[in-house]
Amino acid sequence: MGGKGSPGLRRIFCFASFIVLLRLAHGDLSYSIPEEMKRGSVIGNVAKDIGVDSGTLSSRKARIDVEGTRKRYCDINMSTGDLITSERIDRENICGKKPSCVIKLDIVLENPLEFHGVSLHIQDVNDNSPKFREELIRLEIRESADKGNRFAIEKAHDADIGQNAVQRYDLEKNNNFVLSGASNKIELVLENELDREKNKELDLVLTAYDGGSPQRSGTVVIHVTVLDANDNAPVFSQDLYKASLPENSPLDTVVIKVSATDADEGVNGDVTYALGHLSDEDINMFLIDPKTGELKVGGLIDFEEMPFFEMEVQAKDGLGQTSYAKVMVEVIDINDNAPVIDLKSLSTSIPENVPPGTEVGIINVQDRDSDNNKQVRCFIQQSVPFKLVPSIKNYYSLVTTGQLDREVVSDYNITITATDEGSPPLSSSKSVHLSVADINDNPPVFEEQSYSAYVTENNKPGSSLCSVTARDPDWRQNGTVVYSLLPGEVNGAQVSSYLSVNGDTGVIHAVRSFDYEQWRSFKVQVMARDNGSPPLSSNVSVSVFISDVNDNSPQILYPTPEGNSFMTELVPKAAHGGSLVSKVIAVDADSGQNAWLSYHIVKSTDPGLFTIGLHSGEIRTQRDISESDSMKQNLIVAVKDNGQPSLSATCSMHLLISDNLAEVPELKDISYDDKNSKLTWYLIIALVCVSTFFLTFIIIILGVRFCRRRKPRMLFDGAVAIPSAYLPPNYADVDGTGTLRSTYNYDAYLTTGSRTSDFKFVSSYNDNTLPADQTLRKSPSDFADPFDDLEGTLEFILAHEQDGRSSPEQPLAILDVPD
Repeated sequence: MGGKGSPGLRRIFCFASFIVLLRLAHGDLSYSIPEEMKRGSVIGNVAKDIGVDSGTLSSRKARIDVEGTRKRYCDINMSTGDLITSERIDRENICGKKPSCVIKLDIVLENPLEFHGVSLHIQDVNDNSPKFREELIRLEIRESADKGNRFAIEKAHDADIGQNAVQRYDLEKNNNFVLSGASNKIELVLENELDREKNKELDLVLTAYDGGSPQRSGTVVIHVTVLDANDNAPVFSQDLYKASLPENSPLDTVVIKVSATDADEGVNGDVTYALGHLSDEDINMFLIDPKTGELKVGGLIDFEEMPFFEMEVQAKDGLGQTSYAKVMVEVIDINDNAPVIDLKSLSTSIPENVPPGTEVGIINVQDRDSDNNKQVRCFIQQSVPFKLVPSIKNYYSLVTTGQLDREVVSDYNITITATDEGSPPLSSSKSVHLSVADINDNPPVFEEQSYSAYVTENNKPGSSLCSVTARDPDWRQNGTVVYSLLPGEVNGAQVSSYLSVNGDTGVIHAVRSFDYEQWRSFKVQVMARDNGSPPLSSNVSVSVFISDVNDNSPQILYPTPEGNSFMTELVPKAAHGGSLVSKVIAVDADSGQNAWLSYHIVKSTDPGLFTIGLHSGEIRTQRDISESDSMKQNLIVAVKDNGQPSLSATCSMHLLISDNLAEVPELKDISYDDKNSKLTWYLIIALVCVSTFFLTFIIIILGVRFCRRRKPRMLFDGAVAIPSAYLPPNYADVDGTGTLRSTYNYDAYLTTGSRTSDFKFVSSYNDNTLPADQTLRKSPSDFADPFDDLEGTLEFILAHEQDGRSSPEQPLAILDVPD
């Protein structure tokens, strides 16, 4: 007897060099190998056989795939492309007594999906010795048995097949029996009659030999007891019994009933039944009732594990004579296996910009049942942008059907359902989680199309004005927004010198303090940029509006408050109530209600004589001038704005009630009695000189105009403009509030009937203003030569209300008397 580890078996392994490689027409591979090859043994180079570079096997995720829970037996060496054994291959365990033993494997490659079937033809190796079911066979034979009587012996079992199975039997030489063998049974033939008186018992050695190389054998001892006459052996009603059995049949289910009869009577005719040789896997599958011959289910019958069984049944009479019959049981498949869904490959993170039709997973569906019970239909239940496309055999490709958008749906939980065609159908489901990987495909979007920021002037540097917010629906760094100011200029300076923006929060801060009087608004561009690659950005305009604060006091243009000089004006004695005497002109650089000016007389020599327009600043008489009124009238006028808190400015107005200068007995300081009286004389002399000069100049002008036949009564037209030095920059003008436009023009006329050459004012100049270089303007330097010792100049300014409401009979002279 030879063991499995004998040297002869090693020689058999050399048979691996006789591997037959067949390339099938449809691209499948076929290899023929002996069983019991060592782990790691090379079967063949699949990379070469399928025409793939071995270097790409790893990148294409090459692998061995098998159906269901079957063992793989083989693996792929990724570095060499060799197909190698990964575990022991025992043909007898895999295929049993089948004449052909084939292991079906699949080689799967991805990117793109490629499928190659592999058939491993397992060649039998003589690795099993013949084996009898019992080590001792007992026979009881009557001494009266005739020559030629035959006694059936149970055959030896050899798990190998073909030539490696049992080929012959040898019976140890003896005086009574010889061996007779046939294809389906072996028998002892009585050659010489038995004599109980000589030998009550005989021991015969039976040896079974297979045809393998090296040859293996197994022995059994046949113990013969010589008895009195038992002439007949049991006889089965059939040599072959066939039965069918649904799988999963419950225990003790009767499969078939065998029957054997014995012609003898009494104990010699009592027949008992027993099962013959069974493999270790099948030994507990069936039981037989020794009395009735009913073959029953003794274990779990699974079609997928064993679709049929073949066994021998022994019938034995009371004195030991036996006979045998064969029983074949076919297992009927029922739909007891739900489809099994196996994820062979899955891209759990899918870029959202993949085109429709992109393969994201490979799914294999197997059903261990057979025929219609094995037919499987696979589908996706939900409405998702994915579908299953049948590929090769039971493989499906999971592909996209539409454009993915992570910002709309970031994750998909897909339920894949497989249903077979059995009755009733069985189904199974598997959930697949797919995540959509973000691509920087969305620029930041501002919550508003434009932003407005309002800030009061004189703000503190660093104060926040407003905040801009942009949303980016992308993920992580692709959705992280950074804010910045776009380069640009505001009033000739860089934007960064006015504003700054927090890159993380979008809060806009003022870099400097703003002045409403310099600029009232400006516009900048803010950019929101993400951190994607490449980065995407968007811009938004931010308008900054500066609100006015009452930070400018009213500025009085007339009378001029400069130096210690004051203005003196003449008021005719014949002035009636309501006559325009003078006007206080003021402006405020603020705007709105902060620039609404009101005029108030806070102090006067005669409180009841003069009044001032609340918003116009016009000083008028409240009543007619009387002889009792003091010639010298002093007014202190306050100009207030309408801001909170209100700011104000004051000026002094000095009036002389007189028809002409000749009536003035002396010119002296009206306001301040402690001034030097010598100054009064200087003023009188200057007044006379200037009056004479102007009278001469006016006569010349009248003559020129008369020659040109323009307005015979008009001696000259003049436009007296408020000096620009009095006007603060960017002051606001509000009609009716007392502010002044930048140019205030008047027409001046000389009355021909006045003996003292007083100036008369008729109406404001409107349309026929002389050009700027022709405007009648006289400076104190024009009169400096005749009066070098004078400390001041006397200047006449012709002023008149723009709306022309003053009386043409009101003379007015203005004295500018320095201290």
